[in-house]
Amino acid sequence: MAGRMIIVSNRLPVTVSKREGKLSFQPSAGGLATGLGSFYKETGGVWLGWPGISLESVRGREEEVRAKLAELSCKPVFLSQRQIENFYYGFSNKTLWPLFHYFLQYAVFDQKLWEAYRRVNRQFCEAVLEVADPDSTIWVHDYQLLLLPGLLRERLPQASIGFFLHIPFPSFEIFRVLPWREELLKGLLGADLIGFHTYDYVRHFVSAVRRILGYEHQLGLISTENRVIRVDAFPMGIDYEKFARSAEKPEVKQEIKRIRRRVGDRKVILSVDRLDYTKGIAQRLRAYDQLLEKYPQYREKVVLILVAVPSRTRVEHYMLLKREVDELIGRINGRHGGFGWTPIWYLYRSLQFPTLAALYNLADVALVTPFRDGMNLIAKEYVASTPAEHGVLVLSEMAGAASELGEALIINPHNLNQMTEAMKEALEMEPEEKSLRNHLMKYRLRRYDIHRWAREFVEKLKEIKEIQQEFVARRITPQILKTICEAFRLAHNRIEFLDYDGTLIGFAPRPEAACPDEELRKLLRKLALLPNNEVVLISGRDKETLERWFGDLPLNLVAEHGIWIREPGHEWEMIEPLSTDWKEAIRPIMENFADLTPGAFIEEKDYALVWHYRRADPELASVRARELKDALYDITQNLDLVVLEGNKVIEVKPINVNKGRTARYFLDRKEYDFILAVGDDWTDEDLFEAMPDKAYTIKVGFGVSRAKYQVGSFREVRQILQELAEENA
Repeated sequence: MAGRMIIVSNRLPVTVSKREGKLSFQPSAGGLATGLGSFYKETGGVWLGWPGISLESVRGREEEVRAKLAELSCKPVFLSQRQIENFYYGFSNKTLWPLFHYFLQYAVFDQKLWEAYRRVNRQFCEAVLEVADPDSTIWVHDYQLLLLPGLLRERLPQASIGFFLHIPFPSFEIFRVLPWREELLKGLLGADLIGFHTYDYVRHFVSAVRRILGYEHQLGLISTENRVIRVDAFPMGIDYEKFARSAEKPEVKQEIKRIRRRVGDRKVILSVDRLDYTKGIAQRLRAYDQLLEKYPQYREKVVLILVAVPSRTRVEHYMLLKREVDELIGRINGRHGGFGWTPIWYLYRSLQFPTLAALYNLADVALVTPFRDGMNLIAKEYVASTPAEHGVLVLSEMAGAASELGEALIINPHNLNQMTEAMKEALEMEPEEKSLRNHLMKYRLRRYDIHRWAREFVEKLKEIKEIQQEFVARRITPQILKTICEAFRLAHNRIEFLDYDGTLIGFAPRPEAACPDEELRKLLRKLALLPNNEVVLISGRDKETLERWFGDLPLNLVAEHGIWIREPGHEWEMIEPLSTDWKEAIRPIMENFADLTPGAFIEEKDYALVWHYRRADPELASVRARELKDALYDITQNLDLVVLEGNKVIEVKPINVNKGRTARYFLDRKEYDFILAVGDDWTDEDLFEAMPDKAYTIKVGFGVSRAKYQVGSFREVRQILQELAEENA
């Protein structure tokens, strides 16, 4: 990945504003800009995003803005005032933000807002295409651009695309409520690497993908029809040294002195947040009120400094929250305050770094108690800034940071009494204990800072592209297909071993529904009638089904993975006699697990039992399937049986019967100079293993396989067979 880095986010790291006709460009000091600055600038890259000003405000001066931002390695995506209202304040913050933070009651589902969201994501896509090349690495950020990776993948199939979500990803039960859930998931799956702050969010995401789109995952890899995608947790860090050394700066020292003069010798409890309903600010105030009520000894001995940064001031829920917070502060100050002491200092504005750093250094307690938060960097900034023996962090278990900062006082933000007691414990904690807790957290934050976070994400993106290349190297390309067709044409004796379900046709909820279409029957007939060519349909299906579907075609039919064989014009026969006495021991176990798994059912074949779970709840089914396998392994060890796991099935059958053994039955009869074997699941690995080196073996779908080549779906298999049939037609 030597190409340029393209960062894409809703907002640029530079804010453009207009005052008295003059344009102002103010760089952002945010953590994201700090962490990513070196990556995209070193490669001659660019950062794309909205510059923070409406298109109408810069009408006629767009080129001036572009030129100035280009000097800062930025490219603006201009949005009209209507787009800002419908895309940003609308779908992004009235639909996605509340839903992803579990405030379902605030979520608005409006088709007009969704259409605006789609249009703006397309607009961002076009902007990226203007600067991207095949070697570019594109890193998309956050919930405003969930569709963008998919849009880019359509236009840049080989691009390296990463996506990072900076807010929580909700549980499936919450996410499923979205009317546009499939489109959003497919948009995200356009990325090669999808990053979240915590493993919980990873778990929620792969659960949604599995339940809604049906894609399985293993060890953080999601397999789709044509690509494999990595999903992983990358807990975002901070610029640790900047905060750890902040007290050494003259301007910070000056602010510390100024605030200390006003506070006196009182203990300081600090709360810094955007004014957002997800942050639990009102609950924090109630807990502080209860502290002063329940423990009057703290009156006049403590002050709560509440910094609330204005946020989305035009959204109704934020206006209501502002009113509630204002009223609570007034009531608490009125009830507990006195001459010379105001219990709460309320700052409704954003703070410059020197003031913020001074508050971090001064505060005896930091209250970081959101109802739900993706990470919460304020908690990390406080731990980095506070002297080790001085500060105590009270942290919500609902913040992503809680998974890293376990030495903080972790509380449930909905438990008012617990928050009150945590504040008391923090105020009374001994310096030795504070020091022990803080040193452990500081060490962790120093090691995994914002720079390492960015490096690790880019490294993982590089790794997944290499994994994908391994798959691509084995895919059937036009050149490989040409080689196969040429070998087929020149051969004197040819044979094709073809699996059925998942190989020649897609899967269906019930096995009997996956019957062959007329196109497939015609293709198989045409292939089987070619001179010196044999087709072996080698399936796990029972012989009655295969007879009904293919009995009139000149095919070799193999049922139940090799128990039954029927050559054209002959009757069904067994390779060797088998017993079915074992079924009485196995059937009750499978029935029990089917009863415990709604949607699962048992299929009984002549010499096999199959437990199907395609129609069951995916999460429950995966658990039950593991439990069933364990139970079956214990009982089959002494019965000469094998437990096979296929695509949403678990099958028990005699151990000496498999597709490989049956394939050898055919191969031993004649010398073939062209051999093809195609299958899609673990039952076909025996088939691939039995093939001689000269055979062409093809696996349908992704995953580890003995096959030499891979294709994405059964449609590609049919296309290959069609090419072979045409070769000698």
